[in-house]
Amino acid sequence: MSTKIYVGNLPYSVTDSTMESNFSEFGAVSSAKVMIDRETGRSKGFGFVEMASAEAAQAAITALNGMSVDGRAIVVNLARPREANSGSGGYSSAGYSAGKRSDVGYGTGGFGGGRY
Repeated sequence: MSTKIYVGNLPYSVTDSTMESNFSEFGAVSSAKVMIDRETGRSKGFGFVEMASAEAAQAAITALNGMSVDGRAIVVNLARPREANSGSGGYSSAGYSAGKRSDVGYGTGGFGGGRY
């Protein structure tokens, strides 16, 4: 079973292939992906590596967490599952919602809408 690792605080110079080669020292790498901003095409500064075994993943985490890469101390730990996020409001199957803040909205702040 493969284990997914989160790698954060990456310098913009790191690519998928460099990240894969760095992690392959500790075991077989199934995949390595640096997250890219859609609008700018630049790295977002974090990525994910999928290792073939949990032992190899733990060895990589222990060795690489806090290591300096181009002057930045990278963060390496087990990836957490993505949280179910309903977003900040908008239309859904339950109808329109103005978000989770009760202090913003029409009718609570006098003329012109809600409080800010």
